[in-house]
Amino acid sequence: MRPTWGGILFAIALLPGIGAAADFQLTSPTIKNKGTIGKEHIFNGFGCNGDNVSPELRWTNAPKGTKSFAVTVYDPDAPTGSGWWHWIVFNIPPDMTALAADAGKPDGPGAPQFSIQSMTDFGQSGYGGPCPPPGHKPHRYVFTVFALKVDQLPLKPEASGAMVGYYLNQNALAKASFTGLSGRK
Repeated sequence: MRPTWGGILFAIALLPGIGAAADFQLTSPTIKNKGTIGKEHIFNGFGCNGDNVSPELRWTNAPKGTKSFAVTVYDPDAPTGSGWWHWIVFNIPPDMTALAADAGKPDGPGAPQFSIQSMTDFGQSGYGGPCPPPGHKPHRYVFTVFALKVDQLPLKPEASGAMVGYYLNQNALAKASFTGLSGRK
């Protein structure tokens, strides 16, 4: 009895290292998926009194062919009609697999060399932590890492979140996300 193509492909998929690639994943040691974001990562301003430190982020299993990474933090629940960009950093070198805590300071020692941290909806570059309006149910803060097929995005630091998002989605090989929650009484 001759094996069928379906049987051969199924057998190949079961071999280690062949078949579907492992899932691209993003984690943080200080923010668990669907967990509450701590004071150290909350914005300091707009009535919020946090430390505004960007969390440590780690990613694994980037797809082959990744030439750079980008990281975004986005609040889809902001009462703007278009959400709120809290952090946008791109042109992260392909050999990096993590961002240290407080890498969200554009000129700080933890910011990846040659990366660009573009404008957030706070009107400045770098990390701006959660600060939802008082009385809102907890907002979702979506942390995403993009594996990109290009070395660099052709954008300036003044680029808006929407413009960067356009380029990220046009050049993404894969993306991985987790969501943190934050509310204010």
